[in-house]
Amino acid sequence: MVLNNKVKDHHNNGCGMKEVVHSHENYTQEDMREYSDEEESHSYCSNHENTIKIELFIEGLHCSNCASKIERQVNALEEVEHATLNFATSTITIEMKKEEQHIVIEKASKIAIDVEPGVRVKEKGGIQKNKTEELEDKKKDNNRLLKRMGFSLAALAIAMFFKENTWGIASFIIGYLIIGADIIKRSISNIKRGEIFDENFLMTIATFAAIGVGEYPEAIMVMLLYQVGEYFEGRAVASSRKSIAKLMDIRPEYANLKIGKQIKKVSPDEVCVGEIIIVKPGEKVPLDGVVIEGTSSVDTKALTGEAVPQDLEDGDEITSGCINIDGVLTVKVTKAFKESAVSKILDLVQNASAKKAKTELSVTKFAKYYTPTVVFIAIIIAMIPPLFMKGQSFSDWILRGATFLVVSCPCALVISIPMSYFAGLGAASKNGVLVKGGNYLEALSKAGVMVFDKTGTLTEGQFKVYDIITTNGIDKETLVKFTAYVESFSTHPIAVSIVKEYGRETNKENIKNYKETRGKGVEADVEGMHIASGNSTFLKEKGIDIKESEEAGTIVYTAIDGKYAGYIIIKDIIKKDAKAAVEGLYQLGMNSIVMLTGDRKVTAHTVAHELGIENYKYGLLPNQKVEEVEILMKHKGEKKLVFVGDGINDAPVLARADVGVAMGGVGSDAAIEAADVVIMNDEPSKLIYAIKIAKATKNIVRQNIFLSISVKLGIMILAFFGRAPMWLAIFGDVGVSILAVFNAMRILKK
Repeated sequence: MVLNNKVKDHHNNGCGMKEVVHSHENYTQEDMREYSDEEESHSYCSNHENTIKIELFIEGLHCSNCASKIERQVNALEEVEHATLNFATSTITIEMKKEEQHIVIEKASKIAIDVEPGVRVKEKGGIQKNKTEELEDKKKDNNRLLKRMGFSLAALAIAMFFKENTWGIASFIIGYLIIGADIIKRSISNIKRGEIFDENFLMTIATFAAIGVGEYPEAIMVMLLYQVGEYFEGRAVASSRKSIAKLMDIRPEYANLKIGKQIKKVSPDEVCVGEIIIVKPGEKVPLDGVVIEGTSSVDTKALTGEAVPQDLEDGDEITSGCINIDGVLTVKVTKAFKESAVSKILDLVQNASAKKAKTELSVTKFAKYYTPTVVFIAIIIAMIPPLFMKGQSFSDWILRGATFLVVSCPCALVISIPMSYFAGLGAASKNGVLVKGGNYLEALSKAGVMVFDKTGTLTEGQFKVYDIITTNGIDKETLVKFTAYVESFSTHPIAVSIVKEYGRETNKENIKNYKETRGKGVEADVEGMHIASGNSTFLKEKGIDIKESEEAGTIVYTAIDGKYAGYIIIKDIIKKDAKAAVEGLYQLGMNSIVMLTGDRKVTAHTVAHELGIENYKYGLLPNQKVEEVEILMKHKGEKKLVFVGDGINDAPVLARADVGVAMGGVGSDAAIEAADVVIMNDEPSKLIYAIKIAKATKNIVRQNIFLSISVKLGIMILAFFGRAPMWLAIFGDVGVSILAVFNAMRILKK
């Protein structure tokens, strides 16, 4: 989606300014071409397309490794042309032939449940459970896991009491199956599909080996600690998702289609090019089109990132995703939903997400090579020496092989790495920074290039009176008073900021002969004096000699009884902590700090200069921001690029960057959905804290990796020479896991 700038004099109920009005053009992608109404109707409204896309929501998916497996196996289905799973949103998008839709949904659902037992799969946009039901389901799942842990520990306690008799062994087996049955089932299921060597498989054979040599307690503890790690990792992911649960999808839910004299509420994708829709006050504009009847102001902040509403009248273009503010609009649809602004932005997000770097440290990737290696070595230890060395018994070397296998189980890594990231996520969330996954926290630790949007990110995103300049003997209070009176009929942000600056109630009875010149200004008689207020063109047309201001911001000029009284400067104020944020990021070693904005040059220069940002680009459209980020990505080296924004137009850039950071308080729904990190109180200085937490988390992860591998390697060598008793092997497995978890928890105190 590309927004083409065309500048025109704009005035909404008396607020004079120059405004960039956005009209939708049809060249989001280089190969996009214009379609005639007939072609578009045939392509997008006939409902005869052979290939379709569906979205499935996988509720309860908290394992990124499992998500990768689900995506890979769904892509392997012969009926599927392409599938992309977005772990951050638990959504898998599948492209297929229309007639095979039901088969694919059934198969994809089965794959998801087989890979990650306990998840629930449902079509997005279908009948959804209410929030209370979803919370109850999650609570039940957590309670079931906690009960299994409790029963398993109880069975272990009973077994330890009875020790080696029948009751003891039976209790051990029961406890083991209670806590480990789902892991065994998952391992078997993966083996059937060719996914042999993964952490589930190693967990299974390691515990089978422990049982085989009579070490029942260790088998239970291995499974139990693994489940504890998964539980906490799931809680971390759920916590991140919960923070954005209240945000709406930017996709419009419905369109008011006009059929004859009747209005029918339909899905936006059911509306064809050339049909008529009605957009009521407060509703989202569902499709791109042209206004054929009615006047209104539309809130474009979510789409353009700028706070100034846009006035529309007959003949003006209207873009989907805007919010209609105060009038009923009749719109002729010019683009089908598939080609609308909102749809294009969502596609950009999805395409950009596919380019996002994979997590560098993956337990599954490690297990892919580690697991078959240690299994092979364990078999060699158990079988080769007694076959080729005299006086060696099979039972002794099988025990050594089993001990080697137990200690080689990567439980410490499997548990401690997600726990380390969970601790980092928790430490960040306690301070208002929500990170959607450990991989983004890791990427933050390598941040080197910081790219900021301006409006709503470095600035407040709300208009305020910045300065009042008077002339010809008029004092500031008088200028503000009379300007506020003539602007008091408007709900426009500029007018509201002036009335707010006045700070008193305006008596409408004192206002006579009110008249608005659309796009220029207003005039009225106030307390017997004629007041004219608006842009420079408006006052010059009234024969009033004014000196135009070169100040950045919106300028509202006012004349009293035909005499120039002065002007008011309205600006989007820079956030209080923005300068401290920029200075702090430089001190953290950021290689480059860049500001990208759709605003005009003078405003961009003023903000950048005040904040100490040397590199900035202005007048950028959404796709141009992506292009600028692409250029920066090519020259960033090994460092990671972080983009910070808040508007819907920032969503593609947020997704394209190595780490996308959104402002959660004023940020748009799409930006937060596309972002990897959300700053809930809108303070950019929180980035400094987030990066420090990320670096500390990365250090602890390295410590845990070194601790796990070095201790295990040492015990493996001792096991080979028969110098490592089983209890030491259990320490190398369970003990190191516990130490690693405790080490991970240290970050909560930072």
